[in-house]
Amino acid sequence: AKLLRQTLADMNIQILESGLAMKVSLPEEPVLILADGQRLYRVFQNLIQNALKYSLKGSRIFLVLAEEGKTAAASIKNTSGVEIDSAVDFTERFVRGDISRTDGGSGLGLSIARSFTEACGGSFDLDVNADLFTVTVRFEKVSQ
Repeated sequence: AKLLRQTLADMNIQILESGLAMKVSLPEEPVLILADGQRLYRVFQNLIQNALKYSLKGSRIFLVLAEEGKTAAASIKNTSGVEIDSAVDFTERFVRGDISRTDGGSGLGLSIARSFTEACGGSFDLDVNADLFTVTVRFEKVSQ
């Protein structure tokens, strides 16, 4: 939760300028995991940037950290501003500008986020349900 709060604070200007509402649900008490803080910061920064960039204008982005048994799960949900092709694997490396993107550049963001999450010992799940786009990052909790 502390790392997510820091990421949100660092991105506050981007969030405010986006015109999107961030709905955040983070526990007050620590949820401890063992991971590389710098890599995990980049993961959350990337996921929030993607949500800000691709969300339906005027919509909401939901960021939730929850304890699920022996794991901690951070999820980011947003409604896409464009129709989502459920056949596209968004965690594969691709070049934006192909049929799945129209804004040019390299599409390494979610691929790197997945790689960093897995390198830290976590799991990275992406779920597309119509235009609802959800990414969940899970780590095993550690005791104090």
